[in-house]
Amino acid sequence: MSTLKQNGIEVGIYTLADIGPNPLTGKTISPKERMDNIIEAAKLADEAGLDIFGVGEHHRLDYAVSSPAVVLSAIAALTERIKLTSTTSVLSTLDPVRLFEDFATLDLISGGRAEILAGRGAFVESFPLFGYSTNDYNELFSEHMDLLLQLNENEIVTWNGKFRSSLKNAEIAPRPVQKQLPIWIGVGGTPESAARAGRLGVGMALAILGGDLKRFKPLVDIYRGAGVEAGHSPEELNIGVTGHTYLAETTEKAKDEFYPYYSNYWYYVNRQRGLGTRMSRNDFEQLASPQNALFVGSPELIVEKILRQHELFGHSRFLAQIDIGGIPFDRVARNIELLATEVIPALKKAFS
Repeated sequence: MSTLKQNGIEVGIYTLADIGPNPLTGKTISPKERMDNIIEAAKLADEAGLDIFGVGEHHRLDYAVSSPAVVLSAIAALTERIKLTSTTSVLSTLDPVRLFEDFATLDLISGGRAEILAGRGAFVESFPLFGYSTNDYNELFSEHMDLLLQLNENEIVTWNGKFRSSLKNAEIAPRPVQKQLPIWIGVGGTPESAARAGRLGVGMALAILGGDLKRFKPLVDIYRGAGVEAGHSPEELNIGVTGHTYLAETTEKAKDEFYPYYSNYWYYVNRQRGLGTRMSRNDFEQLASPQNALFVGSPELIVEKILRQHELFGHSRFLAQIDIGGIPFDRVARNIELLATEVIPALKKAFS
């Protein structure tokens, strides 16, 4: 029986591997230490019984991971059961053949635990790095997704496109342990992306970083409507929710501990985008309020938020990003422990 059937919802964590200064000490860890922490977090998540571990792709000096498949392969050798996914693979600027073969290899190494979450990325550094133009932003994603899905379905592929050289009876190897790799599309907030995921019959991972939950409900409706219209059964149309998360024994303690790191995170992310704004404590309190989406609080509050979202979206997966803004690793480990010992059992009980 799948974890989803047992729990009602899968729970996991993911990292984008940002390298930021600790706002309390001013110290910035090295890329080596950041990588060691990511691998250790994955081992802890596996041992604690979490369902999924994800790693994102960036091509910047202030992020530690440019190749999720390589990092996840290292993790695969050190874990036993946890699913391993990209969060996300920047499909617009990746060669779909290389992406598929890398994750098929990961699937062999991990014994059938690999997944791909494809997205268009929050930054555009990969476009000039790999010889693409941002003018082709949407067209590239559409073409590469079309090819990726064909590679997933067929051992031998004939294909023609605009941006990549054609394939004629190309052998796509290795094949994964799974019959097909699970493929998801990351959706930030555009109806077009939700409709595309539905038409293609792949999973939709909603990035919900704050704000009123109700504004995301139309994306879910668009996704499911497009999927059914394209001939996919409702059971095939899986929805995941991803979000920034921090837990402590009480909600006040969680907010007090997390605010310096969360404000710091948005300060350096906004600075990367040419802005220099800092988040006020009042703005943070609003984002973390019970009716809004930021997952900061006691385990009981996090469970309530997940269940409230489940009533709205009917999602089957929740992924928490718990290691942002220079948070020390001991607090990341504590969050994994609280997810495993407090949140997951409460969700199991609720869904039973």
